[in-house]
Amino acid sequence: MWRTRAAAACVICRSLANSSCGIKRKSPLQNLHLVSRSIHHPYYPSAKFQRPPLRISIQQLSSLNRLPLHKTKLLNVKHGYQSHRNFWLARLASRLLRVRYLILGSAVGGGYTAKKTYEQWKDMIPDLEDYKWIVPDFIWELDELVDIEKLLKALPDADDLAKLMPDFEKIGESLASLKGFLSPGSPGETAFRATDQGYDNDKQFKKGLLGELILLQQQIQQHEEEARRAAGFSSQQKRKVSDKEKIDQLQEELLRTQLKYQRMLERLEKENKELRKLVLQRDDKGIHQRKLKKSLIDMYSEVLDILSDYDASYNTQDHLPRVVVVGDQSAGKTSVLEMIAQARIFPRGSGEMMTRSPVKVTLSEGPHHVALFKDSSREFDLTKEEDLAALRNEIEIRMRNSVKEGCTVSTETISLSVKGPGLQRMVLVDLPGVISTVTSGMAPDTKETIFSISKAYMQNPNAIILCIQDGSVDAERSIVTDLVSQMDPQGKRTIFVLTKVDLAEKNVASPNRIQQIIEGKLFPMKALGYFAVVTGKGNSSESIESIKEYEEEFFQNSKLLKTSMLKAHQVTTKNLSLAVSDCFWKMVRESVEQQADAFKATRFNLETEWKNNYPRLRELDRNELFEKAKNEILDEVISLTQVTPKHWEEMLEKTLWERVSTHVIENIYLPAAQTANSGTFNTTVDIKLKQWTDKQLPNKAVEVAWETLQEEFSRFMTEKKGKEHDDIFDKLKQAVKEETIKRHKWNERAEDSLRVIQHNALEDRSISDKQQWDAAIHFMEETLQSRLKDTESVIEDMVGPDWKKRWLHWVGRTKEQNIRNETKNELEKLIKCNEDHPAYLANDEVTTVRKNLEARGVAVDPCLIKDTWHQIYRRYFLKSALSHCNLCRRGFYYYQRHFVDSELECNDIVLFWRIQRMLAITANTLRQQLTNTEVRRLEKNVKEVLEDFAEDNEKKVMLLTGKRVQLAEDLKKVREIQEKLEAFIEALHQEK
Repeated sequence: MWRTRAAAACVICRSLANSSCGIKRKSPLQNLHLVSRSIHHPYYPSAKFQRPPLRISIQQLSSLNRLPLHKTKLLNVKHGYQSHRNFWLARLASRLLRVRYLILGSAVGGGYTAKKTYEQWKDMIPDLEDYKWIVPDFIWELDELVDIEKLLKALPDADDLAKLMPDFEKIGESLASLKGFLSPGSPGETAFRATDQGYDNDKQFKKGLLGELILLQQQIQQHEEEARRAAGFSSQQKRKVSDKEKIDQLQEELLRTQLKYQRMLERLEKENKELRKLVLQRDDKGIHQRKLKKSLIDMYSEVLDILSDYDASYNTQDHLPRVVVVGDQSAGKTSVLEMIAQARIFPRGSGEMMTRSPVKVTLSEGPHHVALFKDSSREFDLTKEEDLAALRNEIEIRMRNSVKEGCTVSTETISLSVKGPGLQRMVLVDLPGVISTVTSGMAPDTKETIFSISKAYMQNPNAIILCIQDGSVDAERSIVTDLVSQMDPQGKRTIFVLTKVDLAEKNVASPNRIQQIIEGKLFPMKALGYFAVVTGKGNSSESIESIKEYEEEFFQNSKLLKTSMLKAHQVTTKNLSLAVSDCFWKMVRESVEQQADAFKATRFNLETEWKNNYPRLRELDRNELFEKAKNEILDEVISLTQVTPKHWEEMLEKTLWERVSTHVIENIYLPAAQTANSGTFNTTVDIKLKQWTDKQLPNKAVEVAWETLQEEFSRFMTEKKGKEHDDIFDKLKQAVKEETIKRHKWNERAEDSLRVIQHNALEDRSISDKQQWDAAIHFMEETLQSRLKDTESVIEDMVGPDWKKRWLHWVGRTKEQNIRNETKNELEKLIKCNEDHPAYLANDEVTTVRKNLEARGVAVDPCLIKDTWHQIYRRYFLKSALSHCNLCRRGFYYYQRHFVDSELECNDIVLFWRIQRMLAITANTLRQQLTNTEVRRLEKNVKEVLEDFAEDNEKKVMLLTGKRVQLAEDLKKVREIQEKLEAFIEALHQEK
């Protein structure tokens, strides 16, 4: 009997211990019935034994490693016994009432029943492998996303768990309780109640997100079993409700359960998003005092940006994955992209073409929902409506600017990054919508251009094609499906998306047509997956949150899901985003290393070509060459400050006299020399000098100074520096010089100050010493001799060669030259007869000369006589002036005495001294202005021009050309791409 009792008690203990499996708690065996305790170990009342510790295993189903996995703590379950007590009351009651056998039988039966109930409950849990289509992939990652330690703290303590066990002490203490135990019902009723109580406590223990998930799975399993039973035994059992209605009712209940499950997941994801946002904000503020690395998707996006600018030489093509969004015009491509990005970021229009160029959108996770362009530092806050409007306007402006004149669409890619909490990491390219007809206002080649752009992106063997089909129109009107099937016949990288399903359900007469589309049976196009989404009610002012609510509400009430035409994982943009992201990263992991190897081979080829062609030159790309040329140009500008003052003044004085000498001789000196006396000569000179200074001289002087500065600047810019000269910079230097000269303007106030200085210099007639007198005579002689030489040349051209040249060079005179020669001889006779003849011929003198020539058979025109006289008299005057200048060499003594009691008058020497002194003072003034002001302003203009050229890439490409530059550019790009790819691959491996 005692063995029987011990065996029965062991069954009870084992059943109670087994019922606690999978729950972290201590098993309080001290709460077992006293009889069981005493029977089980009668000889060792205080002995304790150790059972193997129970462990809770949490299966690591997650494929993401965003959050660290919280390992569960191991809890040791201790089993012990209290000291043996005297149970006289129980023994007395058992002997008096003879109920011990009933108690023992009830305990044995209750334990067996509890064990059986537990096994049934365990079998009721469905196999999650059969229901993975219901639960998105990230649900299996909850062990990473949910803090298990918080759940453990929320669990009930040991005292609450002790309620799972039956309290046999109360039975022994109270006879009434014992009678209640034996109340009507089966003897095993107490055990069933204990089992039910344990089951209820299990429910209480499983409260929280994980517990709700398990309970939902149980409900789903029960509903499916009921559905199978209803379908299997409907023919055998008579029911009031038909089998079809029962199945529909079960399907509706299953759908509600799935939607409840989905809302729970969304709530969990939202909480996780908020937690991750707080973590990212904490890192962003530098609380951890560490520098954040670039995210994986940002690194990948940089590689794609570089590749878009890289001209694929050496057959190295861009085969890196990206998600290419294609579809018919107004099919909802942009709306799908906005739902994935969770912001209304694109410009919208009613029926017109809005996407005019490819838009690359890089989605990544961040603490704030912002967007920014690749070439701009401005961040647009996507939570503010004014920033969203500004972003849409900026995208539209960039699209219109990228479109060339006479075109409708552009191949230039606009790069945009969108960051925000919970965004799936991927790179999408929104392409212009495919059209079937070119309308008015479009370029004639618009249709072909859109097709070529779409094919260029889709022919990448690693590109994921997101084919958007409008569900509200007839499927036969679609153009994009044929285009996609040509690019991806097997459908290995295509994801089909049916938009506007709400309109399709209302308008389509046969819902089976939608099912055929989603199952891929209506189109010849094949795809990896098929999705149905709703992107709003057609109102552009709808928010993303309202669209999500509308989409969820629609699919909750849609017959497409109720009748199982669509599966739960095929609907909503959320599931679409998850599927596209998983496919994108799978494609990236499979192809990125192959692309890195291809660029490594290209780099080797380029380096080999450089070593063979330019072995002694550094590999300088266009930007580095520009910086080198910039430094050389600035050094040459600085060289202007090193020009000596003497050199500046000599150049200025010489150039200025070349410009004004004709005016001085013709308009001042010659008219004044025709006067009768010195007083009239000086008065005429003063008047004409004053008029000249007020109107022409300062302006001429400034022009001369600016031209002199240009000449020196050009000389330094074009001067070759021996072996170090690099002719690759010549075109750039010439462009910088021309642009700088165009921008530079002389200081306008310079003329006013210069006019005063020149006027004062010309007013001074005092020659202080003999050296200045001799210098003035020398200056006058050089000027007159130069003029005489020019006059002799003019006369020679008029009359032809003399007899020596005619005999030696066998040249003759023309008829006109013979006439002019005869006229010249006649006029020379006239001057010899009257050496004081004035500068102009009288009319009777012209008539006399003409008649004399006609008497010798030479017909001549009076105008020809006057023109010839002007040159003849000019030569005579210059020779006379040179003779007078030679006489004045000894006239300084008379000048000091103001030519009193002297027939010698040297007023013309004084005039030339005044001119010479004015030139020297003007040159000195201009030199000071050059070195102190204009050279610095010129240097500033050069720097501005260089800065403008540095920002203009097209200008640099035009000015720095050649095979050497292009080879260095390709080598730099390939190196940069390879290095960034290797860094991305390393980060990708670390994330695995």
